[in-house]
Amino acid sequence: MAPTALTTFPAPSAEPPADPAADIPEPISDPQAHGFLPARPPVRTMAGTWGWLSELAGAVATAPDRDTARALVAHGARQGDLTALRQRVSRLSPRNADAASLRVAVIAAACGWSALDPLAPVSRRAADPAFLDLWSAVAHRVGHQQFVALPTLALLNWSPERKPRRALPIDQLARTEPLVPVVRWSPEGQPLGPLDRLMLATTRLEAHGIWLLRLAGTLAGRDPADASTATALRRLIRVQHALRAQLQSEAAELRAAPEPAWQGAVLIELAGLGALEPPVFQAADAVLGTGGRRAGDTGRHQLRRHLPPRHRAWLSALDRHCAPVRTLAHQGGPDAAVFREARESLIALRRTYAGLVRCAARPAGGGLTAVA
Repeated sequence: MAPTALTTFPAPSAEPPADPAADIPEPISDPQAHGFLPARPPVRTMAGTWGWLSELAGAVATAPDRDTARALVAHGARQGDLTALRQRVSRLSPRNADAASLRVAVIAAACGWSALDPLAPVSRRAADPAFLDLWSAVAHRVGHQQFVALPTLALLNWSPERKPRRALPIDQLARTEPLVPVVRWSPEGQPLGPLDRLMLATTRLEAHGIWLLRLAGTLAGRDPADASTATALRRLIRVQHALRAQLQSEAAELRAAPEPAWQGAVLIELAGLGALEPPVFQAADAVLGTGGRRAGDTGRHQLRRHLPPRHRAWLSALDRHCAPVRTLAHQGGPDAAVFREARESLIALRRTYAGLVRCAARPAGGGLTAVA
């Protein structure tokens, strides 16, 4: 369950800081926007021929081993199903294109192909060519090449367990309603496994993190000497503490989940690619400049490449507009101390999430020395 502090935390002022943040792209610059979550709940059931892709993704994700998973993909290629879908990709609506990208991402991750470039000739020696063609076509349709990563595998892989009785904003829906995965990593009729629970926990983290995004917009363009800057940073610390408590509350359910068969390897591989960074952490990093899994701008670029272009653009704009606030790192005084406390709380939040990933990856989780 979510800590009460997150649902009752007062929203920061929605007044824009004049011009400085004016070029932060929509939709996240709107304090009432949905942040990194999709505008509507992800498509749960794909219609027509695309229903076969949903069935394939579910079968591959719950296969007894990777050899079986790859054999299922190869069978679909021999039957011509993958080629038939590739020819239909251009007709997908944006929302259904996102749904197709989730199914493709699950298949690629489950088969151990997360690191492949579907357009590279060398990839055809490692993965089924018909699947790579479908993968590249879907990537072109969504305008995002490197979507086999946490933002797709978590934020497009959830649905409310039951239809709510009234319309809710997307972040409130993800915070308050019981969630189920669209594509399960554990067999139907069995309790959700660690990978399923980790992805749903990440979705709830992003939903609660809407407060952090609003504070990030408040801090964009602020003068570090402005009294409101220190106030916003103190609120940011409170939000990050609440997000950490949220993750800690998820840990008990994660530890109680059945042992994964081989799916822990999926997390090991994604972590090695820098593909397990929750987007809300990247927003906090754009404000505070703590760096990601790898140090410096190169590391930040590596982490952001797994986000859609509009989200990468927003983070880059936030980087620029929060540069004055980050000068507090080199200053003294009470405001600088608050800034450093905000950085430390983000580091602690990342460590808590890394522990959650290691728990989900058990027994292989010991190989995860750094995740976020």
